Amino acid sequence: MEPEKSNECPLHDGGPSAQSLVGRRLTGVVGSWHLYGGEDPVGPLGVWLVDDQKAAVHITTGSDWCLIVEVSEPHVGHDMGDSGLIAVEAMGDSSPFAAHIGESVVAVREKHEPNTGRMALELSFPTGRVCCESWGGDLRLTAV
Repeated sequence: MEPEKSNECPLHDGGPSAQSLVGRRLTGVVGSWHLYGGEDPVGPLGVWLVDDQKAAVHITTGSDWCLIVEVSEPHVGHDMGDSGLIAVEAMGDSSPFAAHIGESVVAVREKHEPNTGRMALELSFPTGRVCCESWGGDLRLTAV
């Protein structure tokens, strides 16, 4: 009999249980982007889902391409000199989560890979779903 494989990332552990997101009412979304020169940012490096209790859950990708889910407050943006800067700000309508502000998470579903851990997290709201996934090491947010 083979030992049961963990769903945790070997480098970052599993973070809080995805089921702990069920029942949280989304009140805001904060994102972080790498800005370099005059280039438009491709997508957020990470997002923080802020709930009605002012708690924040950070969703981002790890160096091993896993999807990291952790409880943490939004970081402060910072200048990286010649390497650009990290901007952190409210996402407003630029996120697939925007349509679900004020709604509670009713279900979550995760996708795991044996050697990497969590690769995707789908959050269901009363009016739709949002999938957060690591795609080639980048965070991809999609309304489904």
